[in-house]
Amino acid sequence: MKYIFIVQGEGRGHLTQAISLFHILKEQGHSISHVIVGKSKRRQIPEFFLNQISIPITQLESPNFVTDGKNKSVNISATLITNFRKFRVFLTSINQIDKIVKKDKPDAVINFYDFLGGLYFLLKRPNVKHFALAHQFLLNHSGFEFPKGRIYDKFSLLNGNRLAAYGADKILALSFNKMEDEPKKRLYVVPPLLREKVKTQEKTKADDHFLVYMVNHGYSEEVMQFHEKNLEIPLHCFWDKRDEPEELKIDDTLTFHQLHDEKFIQLMASCSGYLTTAGFESICEAMYLGKPILMVPVAGHYEQACNALDATKAGAGVSSKNFDLEILLDYLPKHKEVGKAFRDWCEKASKEFTEKLT
Repeated sequence: MKYIFIVQGEGRGHLTQAISLFHILKEQGHSISHVIVGKSKRRQIPEFFLNQISIPITQLESPNFVTDGKNKSVNISATLITNFRKFRVFLTSINQIDKIVKKDKPDAVINFYDFLGGLYFLLKRPNVKHFALAHQFLLNHSGFEFPKGRIYDKFSLLNGNRLAAYGADKILALSFNKMEDEPKKRLYVVPPLLREKVKTQEKTKADDHFLVYMVNHGYSEEVMQFHEKNLEIPLHCFWDKRDEPEELKIDDTLTFHQLHDEKFIQLMASCSGYLTTAGFESICEAMYLGKPILMVPVAGHYEQACNALDATKAGAGVSSKNFDLEILLDYLPKHKEVGKAFRDWCEKASKEFTEKLT
């Protein structure tokens, strides 16, 4: 079969999932003719993605979150207003997708939770299969447990799911563990899409450093505050602050890195613990490598609050409202690795996705 990917460019999770599925499908003899990545002025597509996808990549303006002035929390009202004002820009992007699909004539489009994909199927109604893929779709499952309260946020996210999966033949929900499929909803539960680099990474003995990943670089203030009080604890932090160098060494125990695929995994394999805004993919990577995790959902980002609750139930670690390493240090003696069951579930990815997509 021939596929086109449409990938949300926010953070790194959807991008790494696309890389993994790209290689799974290629190994099974299928082809991917084009990858379309939703971009924004706030985000830069990481080099590791551009280097590992050996086919044409088109970056298009896509709906995206707007953060507060400190680049920490999501500003919901500003997000809605900004994206509404840019609707003509998004229409141009949808027309470009339509041209690519008509030119390449794929058997299916796989949408990694970019709203452009849903809008494309809503407005253009192409005669091509649509597979929608993301951890967010697990929220549609009847067995999913939501954080208490925040009814409006839940309503908004579920409606976002409807848009992203509009017209989908199958909705593939990435999950920390196996759950029953719900075919009446076109909903199928699948394993995390971990890259081979993670699975083959040697799990080295933990040294004394901690790894930090912040999807919004505003959290660097909290990291600096902790560092000033704990200069003896080495921290390696990954961010996407575009005006900073590839590696910014503050002192002997604090370094900020731009997103770098291999360096990130190597430092994760050897770290004592992992602090992250609660994105699904990197939590799975840390779980696979047996690392205790402190999850800090981005304020106003309901999806990440759901991720943190789901991951805590799966035994990944603890969650907090602040990037406070003290919480992780207190948790370390209590942590139990998720073990063989999680890794076995991850190893089924190639079989599960081949069955569902072909």
